[in-house]
Amino acid sequence: MSEYIFKLPDLGEGTVEAEIAEWMVKVGDLVQEEDPICAMLTDKAAVELTAPVSGKVVSVAGSEGDTVAVGTPLIVFETEAVPAADTAAPATTTVVAAGPADTKPAPDPLARASAKVLASPSIRAHAREAGIDLARVPGSGPKGRILKTDFEAFIAAGGAGRSAAAPAAGPQRRSGTTEVKVIGLRRKIAQRMASSASEIPHFSYVEEVDVTALESLRTHLSATQAEGLPDLTPLTFLGMALARVLREFPQCNAHYDSERNVLIQHAAVHLGIATQTDDGLKVPVVTHAEGRDLAGLAAEIRRVAAAARANTATREELTGSTITITSLGKLGGIVSTPIINQPEVGIIGVNKMVERPVVVGGRIEVRTMMNLSSSFDHRFVDGYEAAAMIQALKGLLEQPALIFMP
Repeated sequence: MSEYIFKLPDLGEGTVEAEIAEWMVKVGDLVQEEDPICAMLTDKAAVELTAPVSGKVVSVAGSEGDTVAVGTPLIVFETEAVPAADTAAPATTTVVAAGPADTKPAPDPLARASAKVLASPSIRAHAREAGIDLARVPGSGPKGRILKTDFEAFIAAGGAGRSAAAPAAGPQRRSGTTEVKVIGLRRKIAQRMASSASEIPHFSYVEEVDVTALESLRTHLSATQAEGLPDLTPLTFLGMALARVLREFPQCNAHYDSERNVLIQHAAVHLGIATQTDDGLKVPVVTHAEGRDLAGLAAEIRRVAAAARANTATREELTGSTITITSLGKLGGIVSTPIINQPEVGIIGVNKMVERPVVVGGRIEVRTMMNLSSSFDHRFVDGYEAAAMIQALKGLLEQPALIFMP
């Protein structure tokens, strides 16, 4: 018997340390070479590490949420013989979108009990609370990964964990607390939000938009477009209109480089699409929105959002946005105060559409209305400029034919 010390490898782009997002093995486990052992979280993505050798896990570097420096021992294996590879050599890694990556699928459903189940930390937490063995849940994600919809479908179909006690009659007092460790992507989100809110003087501007004509056009185009094309959502039209408006407001389509104290205005419009996932909020990017037609933009928005939710988005698909759109969909409320996605200087929040009475030409009509809640970095975008940009955006959305004019 001998020991093999596996050190945290350089995970790229000058990374000097990484956070332990999830352990997939524990002390005493027997693993085979290339089995997944852990997911490490960098600033941009999660990197799944696989075992460089076959053997028994003797020790691990720390708990989930701990930070490990590159080059320090991460995990120690007890092996039959000393492998030829150097102990500092990196194991196979897979880079994914800020969440544990996909690995080899389980050979068959019966073998999943002894294989590593692929699921996000949030799903694992829900499963623990419900007393459900995830090995029993069929996964439809990449390589057998259990998605949120899989977990919900399993429960809806009668899958159960601990037997529930019969509810007592009348209201009951509850006691106790639950501690949830803030680690992984959730900690990164918290750090980025705190940094943005503390460093950027946000200027917020809200405007209501009459989208009656837009909805009529969208419904008509959706009903008459060729079969197989993606759905045309309001977000698609907003993206088209925003790409057009930003030609006249380049100061809103910019990055601030704080180290060089330089504002970088972009000609290209790389749209960040804030997307809620099982692991938290991610912002996949639609590159060159200004160069896409309506169907192409709709398809790309759907593709990158789906990749973010399935944890298959690449590092490149999660970086480089020049301005972000965020929407809570049907939960959008009346007004929101979106936080700027650094190093950008602007973000557009979409609130829900509602039908309500509006005075039009001296008469009361039922119109479809929607509010846009925007935030801008007041250091570089004056209030007048921000308002003028949103007003121009409103003009295109209320007269949607103008979106497609040269």
